[in-house]
Amino acid sequence: MMTKISVIISTYNAEAWLEKVLWGYSCQTFKDFEIVIADDGSGPKTKNLIDSFREEYDLDINHIWQEDDGFQKSRILNKAVVACKSEYIVMSDGDCIPRVDFLEIHETKKEVGYFLSGGYFMFPLDISHKINKNNIYSGHCFDVKWLKNNGLKPSFKNNKLSAKGYKSILLNKLTPTRPSWNGHNASGWKKDILAINGFDERMQYGGQDRELGERLVNYGIKPKQIRYSAICVHLDHKRGYKTPESINKNLSIREATKKDKRVWTDFGIVK
Repeated sequence: MMTKISVIISTYNAEAWLEKVLWGYSCQTFKDFEIVIADDGSGPKTKNLIDSFREEYDLDINHIWQEDDGFQKSRILNKAVVACKSEYIVMSDGDCIPRVDFLEIHETKKEVGYFLSGGYFMFPLDISHKINKNNIYSGHCFDVKWLKNNGLKPSFKNNKLSAKGYKSILLNKLTPTRPSWNGHNASGWKKDILAINGFDERMQYGGQDRELGERLVNYGIKPKQIRYSAICVHLDHKRGYKTPESINKNLSIREATKKDKRVWTDFGIVK
């Protein structure tokens, strides 16, 4: 039988963070899923980590790898989309640990004609390093009190971690943030992603996920806000691949997508 959800996780030479993320997926309340690792050219340590997880944990992991050619995330994500066995795809990153109900929320909220726009909670670097397997399995890394005891500062954003039930529904309605396709936490139907030809592979770091969502909207797919419902915590790290050139180039492509109401990219899955 086909799995209900395919989870695409992007990664590049970040084994310490990816290990924590895979621990998060190993204790999900929703079990009927596969993991597709979109690997943008990592060395053998990443493969060794994935192989060890396959042996030790009950996780269905498909490792999709391409040679290192600089930041080519859009290209490897397209390869991962094609490889997905499920009709429904959740996308996140190899530095985002999912809360125990993360996939359950995506499964229960999915709807034909929509894509889901989730949120994340950014950890400072010191807490990112502190988080271990026990903190993930116990749920402490999502507990505001525990995090404050470990240096987390007070903020309204802490509501992302504590919001559940009616509180999360209310905050999803009140948030001024518009729902968009977020690379760290979004989901949609594979057939819809294929219909717009996936990611635009001209785009490197900076908004290639948003541009995919903008073409989905042009195609007629509506975004649904689950920012305070489906939660993952984002581990901090340096971003050496972020350049003004890539940001400006991507902004130009996004402007054309919006102005011309583009649905299809000629630089996607089908060349």
